Amino acid sequence: MAEFKTIDDMDLDGKAVLIRVDLNVPVDQGRVTDATRIDKIVPTVKDVQAKGGIPVLLAHFARPKGKRVDSMSLKQVLPALEAALGQKVAFADDCIGGPAKRVVAALEPGDVALLENTRFHEGEEKNDQIFAASLAALGGAYINDAFSAAHRAHASTEGLARLLDAGAGRLMEAELKALDAALGNPQRPVAAVVGGAKVSTKLDLLSNLIEKVDHLIIGGGMANTFLVAKGVETGKSLAERDMADTALEIIEKAEAGGCTIHLPVDIVVAREFKAGAESEILPVDQCPADAMILDAGPDTVAEIRDIFANCRTLIWNGPLGAFEIEPFDRATNAAAQAAAEATREGTLISVAGGGDTVAALNKAGVAEDFTFISTAGGAFLEWMEGKDLPGVAALHAAAS
Repeated sequence: MAEFKTIDDMDLDGKAVLIRVDLNVPVDQGRVTDATRIDKIVPTVKDVQAKGGIPVLLAHFARPKGKRVDSMSLKQVLPALEAALGQKVAFADDCIGGPAKRVVAALEPGDVALLENTRFHEGEEKNDQIFAASLAALGGAYINDAFSAAHRAHASTEGLARLLDAGAGRLMEAELKALDAALGNPQRPVAAVVGGAKVSTKLDLLSNLIEKVDHLIIGGGMANTFLVAKGVETGKSLAERDMADTALEIIEKAEAGGCTIHLPVDIVVAREFKAGAESEILPVDQCPADAMILDAGPDTVAEIRDIFANCRTLIWNGPLGAFEIEPFDRATNAAAQAAAEATREGTLISVAGGGDTVAALNKAGVAEDFTFISTAGGAFLEWMEGKDLPGVAALHAAAS
């Protein structure tokens, strides 16, 4: 992994420190309903203060598309931010110009400020140099703590890193180290679980993983497409039959590269897609013509358990079945519990990410037991696809 500076490497004493954070949190009627992302920035803010720096927070909220939209103001997250930090936070109703300069100029050691939504300016998403320079003029150092926005080459995620002494915040640092441990420089053997509805949305991901992992476990609707490609009848199951040739190509490339692809060996089928629907467990090649495959069966889970027991690293993105409704969450729950158990025992490094994945692991009650869970969404997926993330590349460049 290329080097990058962290808070520990930077001289922050007496400086206003621009910190790019992720405050794009769910809000209902002006109130934050889930403060998880806000809570995660607290260590960075506190550590900057401990080094004598004065945190000035930069963030976006929603998609105002370069215009001021009152319902997308960051002012509505201020109460939750103050609660998380345990102190008052000054607010500037713009992120550049007079309003921002006045607020930053009035700050003293121990203070924190939040600047208004960076996306109220077109220059943010265009990574405009003049806009980036206007932001840079407010501070003496820059810290990126928003891995979730690192796949965007925006002024506050990429441009600033080229204008100020730049480093990674604690959350960014943890993400990069965890991801390097999972795919960059992992302990082998490495297993990956990839689920979800469609092969077509994860082609880049699958193509990258078969070159990086030893075992690729495919679940969800994606597995049905691979089964169709192998000539298995899947009844009325969700499957991209027009992607069968592509699935076969992936299988062939995996075999040539020494990666073993694992598909369900038994299935849970039902005639209705609803909670509590009557279901049955069958061998994978015996799906009735009028039924749908909605989950993997217990034999498949047993096989997955064996894989986890013999691997040292696991990366997980996507459920094994229709985990949102019972009883089609059983395979995902059981496999997640097996991964958590191996992680607790110290035999497995487990890294997971993606919205459905986090929801599934929380539902299985094991999220806290995984080595690391990324809440970064698109950035996590692009990293798994092997793509360069502009916000991360800028930090590497700043450290070189």
